[in-house]
Amino acid sequence: MGHDGGVGDFVTRVLAAVAALFLLPAAPAFAADDDGTEKLFVFKDPRITESSGLAVSPTHDGVYYTHNDSAAAPTFYAVDGRGRTRATFQVRGAEARDWEAMAATKDPATGRGVLWFADIGDNLDGAWPNVSVYKVTEPHTLRDATLPAVRYRFRYADGARNAEGVMINPVTGRLYVVSKEFAGSVYAAPKKLRSDKVNVLRKVGGAPIMATDAAYAPDGSSYVVRTYFSATLFKPSGETIAKVTMPDLKQAESIAYTADGKALLTGSEGPGSPVYRVPLPDRARPTATPSPSSSSRAEEREESGSPVAAQADSGGGGLTVTDVLIWLAAAAAAIGVITFLARRTR
Repeated sequence: MGHDGGVGDFVTRVLAAVAALFLLPAAPAFAADDDGTEKLFVFKDPRITESSGLAVSPTHDGVYYTHNDSAAAPTFYAVDGRGRTRATFQVRGAEARDWEAMAATKDPATGRGVLWFADIGDNLDGAWPNVSVYKVTEPHTLRDATLPAVRYRFRYADGARNAEGVMINPVTGRLYVVSKEFAGSVYAAPKKLRSDKVNVLRKVGGAPIMATDAAYAPDGSSYVVRTYFSATLFKPSGETIAKVTMPDLKQAESIAYTADGKALLTGSEGPGSPVYRVPLPDRARPTATPSPSSSSRAEEREESGSPVAAQADSGGGGLTVTDVLIWLAAAAAAIGVITFLARRTR
């Protein structure tokens, strides 16, 4: 979560905490074995205090990237499998209003890694006229450096909102933003991004409640949306594959696939925060790369505005009566907590 939102940030935290009491996930369809989840490493760098984005290096084996949340410089870190910082990078010409997520892809033409940093946090749901995603070419050498970036600005077709998830389909190359709301949404960017104008993000589907991150599998066969409570896997068509149990974390903020696509990596904010490896159930592991024809059909649906992304956590895009009642109860409880604290601090 960012610090720029003030009361908005506080309310979001309280609502998420209260919602967690009401929305404890049911038994997942395909839960990973308890002994299969392992703590991969702990960030040892004292500068990494709010790890909010996480990605596996496309070209450097055993290297992971992360960045802090808001109130920080446009900086990211390359970390090894023991949590030690290998290099620190500054992003030239970038702002860091509220960096919430990152993604990593590989340029099919050059084979170079490409890193994407999403400055998309907006705890006031409209504080910024537009949000930005920065594209940085992954460095050949892991040593401290300042790297240039291409800035892509975005606005939502249906009004500003808070978001903490970004993902890129490695087959089609399309960028998606996942909003963090009680009735969240997945937004698709234009097929071709423009750096000289504001790009429009259009809603293409629903997203699980209070999504904190999202990622595409390396082969494009699935994607995952992380919430404070669990992680849900989807096919590119939007069909639910599985809900995966996640380890208990102080503030679950990040999700990524391993390089082989057979497990998920998840992390948390906080000094010395851990990164866990969670194996995917057999039925959720990639079996084949989506065919060009299926990718083309997905692109056609995107262009026509049909949903092609995540549905809600329950498996559908709409809100049920139960959902509404739960959220009203959570909101009422949160308002009670806020009122109590406000009276205590007057």
